[in-house]
Amino acid sequence: MVLGIDIGGTRVKAALVSEDGRTISSAQAPTGTQPASFVANLNNMLRGLQDGHPPVTAAGIGCKGIIDVSSTKVLTLPGSLHHLEGQQLSTIIGPVLPPRCPVIADNDARIAMAGERQWGAARDCQDAIMLTLGTGVGGAVMVNGQILRGTGGIAGHIGHLTVDPDGPKCICGNRGCLETFFSALAIESEGATVVHRGLPTQLTNANPTCQDVFTAARNGDAVCLRIIQRATNYLSGAIAGLLFVLDPERVILTGQITEAGDMLFDMVRTDVHQRTLPLLRRAVPIVKSQLSDPSGTLGAAALALTL
Repeated sequence: MVLGIDIGGTRVKAALVSEDGRTISSAQAPTGTQPASFVANLNNMLRGLQDGHPPVTAAGIGCKGIIDVSSTKVLTLPGSLHHLEGQQLSTIIGPVLPPRCPVIADNDARIAMAGERQWGAARDCQDAIMLTLGTGVGGAVMVNGQILRGTGGIAGHIGHLTVDPDGPKCICGNRGCLETFFSALAIESEGATVVHRGLPTQLTNANPTCQDVFTAARNGDAVCLRIIQRATNYLSGAIAGLLFVLDPERVILTGQITEAGDMLFDMVRTDVHQRTLPLLRRAVPIVKSQLSDPSGTLGAAALALTL
């Protein structure tokens, strides 16, 4: 039995996971906005989660940002968890783990790929690409069965692939990154603009959610459908380029936007296949995550099983 931990901006989640991927017990707590509250909330939750169970044999941690896997040190982490920069995550949770329990940590998207490799959509693959489609866009790449990390631990940040060199400024400092065109924030921003401009639309909320825009598009809202088509066009173009570079067996999509279901997947599959079939001579499957629990804890547990 191993421990999987997923550190998010508002919630931190954890689970005890068996070797075959079953979640034995799980818990979550507020992340906390200050260093002291973060450590207290995390460790109190982990103590309660382990009570009454056999000692865990390893622990895995998923966290946004750039993580040094060998030391579990957080190298770069902008936003509300900036205070974790320079901290070793293994040191933070060490007091509530069994003695000499090994700990490993990695970027949350690569953690998700580890879970898919162990129990999900990549379990029969050697080469695969994953995109996490949410507030932003994350990603992970697996080549010859190994998840790429790169020289500085940045490999797999597909959301910062340039799709328009003269596009809008991105949080990373670049211009025209994929996530400035396709992400929940980008789609919500376009939806809010439509409402603000008074265009004919089913949207009524001045700050519509990404789900609101997809729902309106599905219900025949021409303006919202155009927003989705335009955003998806950038996503498909980026995926097509990645297929030419990496030639994977499969592309896996996960994250909150994939809840749009067939509307999203049909658009992406059709466009990507049209772009790539002439050269690849095959249709690369584009599939949804198969993990039973997409929270990140299973992926972190899968990484812990490598220790």
